[in-house]
Amino acid sequence: QVQLVESGGGLVQAGGSLRLSCAASGRTVRTYAMGWFRQAPGKEHEFIAAISWGGASTYYADSAKGRFTISRDNAKNTVYLQMNSLKPEDTAVYYCAASAGGPSTWPLRDKYDYWGQGTQVTVSS
Repeated sequence: QVQLVESGGGLVQAGGSLRLSCAASGRTVRTYAMGWFRQAPGKEHEFIAAISWGGASTYYADSAKGRFTISRDNAKNTVYLQMNSLKPEDTAVYYCAASAGGPSTWPLRDKYDYWGQGTQVTVSS
């Protein structure tokens, strides 16, 4: 079993930055790829970024490229999402998730096995 707890969300002005953290627990968590998704009100979950279990491979949605950076520290069982140049349209609940699948499945929400409870990010204009 893997448990995920996100933190670091909050209210920020447009152009600002936030770093989200996802603390993972569970015996095998280090073997999972980790992803970040977000869900804005009235919208479907949107893939943001994913990282391989060792951290060597990353994948980003077009909306995140150049502004967001995903990383992980397996010694701390923590995954991060550094978000810069935030825009009002980035406002959403952000979720981290763990996947046993390969890179081709990372953008697919139903390929993730475990999910956190989410953290709210609000970007004011």
